[in-house]
Amino acid sequence: MLLPATFRQHPDLLLTPARPVFLHGCGLPEAWAGQAQWRILETGFGLGLNFLVTWLAWKKDPERPRLLHFVSTEASPASATELLRAAAEQPDLLPLAGQLGEQWHGLLPGFHRLSFEDGHVLLTLGIGDAKTLLKEQSFEADSVYLAGDKLSNTLDNCDPHLLKAMARCCRRGTRLVSLAMSSSVIDGLTQCGFEVTQVSKPPPQGERLQAHFNPHWEPKKAANPIKAKPHTPARCAIIGAGLAGAACAASLARRGWQVTVLDAHESAAGGASALPAGMLAPHISPDDSLLSRLSRNGLRATWQVAKTQLLADVDWQASGVLQRRFDASGGLPIHWPEAGEDWSRLAGPSELQALEAATGSAAPSIQCDDIPALWHAAGGWIKPKRLVQALLGAPGITTRFGVKVAGLKRSSMPSPDSFWQVLDAHGNCIVEAELVILAAGFESAGLVKTHANLPLQAIRGQVAWDAVTEAAAMPPFPVNGHGSFIPAFLNDDGKPSWLMGATFERDSNHNDIREKDQRDIFERLQRLLPVTAGALKASFDADTIQAWAGVRCVSPNRLPIVGPLDEAAFPGLCVCTALGSRGLSFAVLCGELLAASLHAEPLPIEQRLAQSLWLSRHHFSE
Repeated sequence: MLLPATFRQHPDLLLTPARPVFLHGCGLPEAWAGQAQWRILETGFGLGLNFLVTWLAWKKDPERPRLLHFVSTEASPASATELLRAAAEQPDLLPLAGQLGEQWHGLLPGFHRLSFEDGHVLLTLGIGDAKTLLKEQSFEADSVYLAGDKLSNTLDNCDPHLLKAMARCCRRGTRLVSLAMSSSVIDGLTQCGFEVTQVSKPPPQGERLQAHFNPHWEPKKAANPIKAKPHTPARCAIIGAGLAGAACAASLARRGWQVTVLDAHESAAGGASALPAGMLAPHISPDDSLLSRLSRNGLRATWQVAKTQLLADVDWQASGVLQRRFDASGGLPIHWPEAGEDWSRLAGPSELQALEAATGSAAPSIQCDDIPALWHAAGGWIKPKRLVQALLGAPGITTRFGVKVAGLKRSSMPSPDSFWQVLDAHGNCIVEAELVILAAGFESAGLVKTHANLPLQAIRGQVAWDAVTEAAAMPPFPVNGHGSFIPAFLNDDGKPSWLMGATFERDSNHNDIREKDQRDIFERLQRLLPVTAGALKASFDADTIQAWAGVRCVSPNRLPIVGPLDEAAFPGLCVCTALGSRGLSFAVLCGELLAASLHAEPLPIEQRLAQSLWLSRHHFSE
């Protein structure tokens, strides 16, 4: 993989120790002392040294902000090996570089959210052209690291379009530092509203350009479709202790909210999130559709939580997933770059031979009608309940179970001092909060039926599962394509178990177990893994296979619904629901997206992707 432009032209810079030039030039760490969050924008990530230096300064500072946002762009990312090599001569940076390298994969064009320090240091990395990427963000940077070096005159740091895009992400008073000191850069920054000075410091800092944003005009901010009134952390009530509610609770608690999660069930993940185990795999489409891109962003967020808060091989496993294709749909994009193979690629001989050895299914039978199977390297399985429990275990979260919410009421007319009352069936107040989030799946619609018509559809799903027996011909990894099969996860009793599902019944909100669904599941298994189905046939015929059923809900376009309901009429009332059959992929991402909007933070994904999830895309009839 090619190095970023600066380092290709000056390889000696790879061995140059990282200097806190940009950090100190922006008045950091003093400037961020006592702040709730600090947002830094960098226009060239390079080998990540500026990010690592800033992260280290944040770790060492007792007055650090609760959240550090670092938004950076890079046209051609270096490899993880090159990142480690660049940090090798800085002992303090090397452990941080190692953590960065662990998440440095699958960097396709667009934004990627990398999370560190239990979500308190957030790197939003954009791969592609900086000026194009910055149009997909809407936030106000507190500090700017403008890429460039006086050793090179070929960088695009003097591109007026880039400077304008960067200035649109600044607030009055934003401080900027750059090593690019040409007259064209100075003129360009001045025209964009910066007051520029050139500074000469003794080594190791040397010469640099410093500026602060103070235009003589009132800057016009571009319209932001993903907007919510900025909130100060206070009390938050979340209705629903499933994946959606738990993810929102964790994201808000991390930002200082006192969160109370209410649920009618007797424990967390009592509804659709009680599925014994679920599969995680990216959605793939030849045109790299909206759903495909969103699924990758969601998977990255979920895996980051799993790897830091759950127990590998017990609560989750990044085993990879084989996808059988029974028709020509669902193939890889035509021009799938190398970075895409970190997500998905054509299944190779090693995967096909491993499947054949374990189940006796010949490779040709896996490649239906010569349509190649896919291997999802970023796939695996996870236990939804354990993920929910981990998310709800964050400091600042209180849970109350066995509580049936019947309605909502404002304490007074909308005002800065008003709040919501969450009511039971008798009209009694259960809890009061400045912010309420509806995350109760299909039941969310009933809680706001007097305010709006949430377009939710109930989807009933049933799965079959049982303990693994010695006679079962289990594949060595999960397989999907006509249903989904997980060959081995530890059930609540600690026994290896398999799972096959799920059915998909529209407009049904009942979770009763149905014999017909068990037969349908077995028929799907016969097509997906015929040898495995043969080994399990006697158990299915004897009706000894266990089953589970739950009710999910979807929106008209099968994408989640996230965001404030109506800030003018119902301030402080938000929704996070309709995660459908991809709750494990979407929940953590949706929680972060909602929290980012409520706090005027950089979005974890491109604005156009976020807009496809945003509540305002739906037109409600009151």
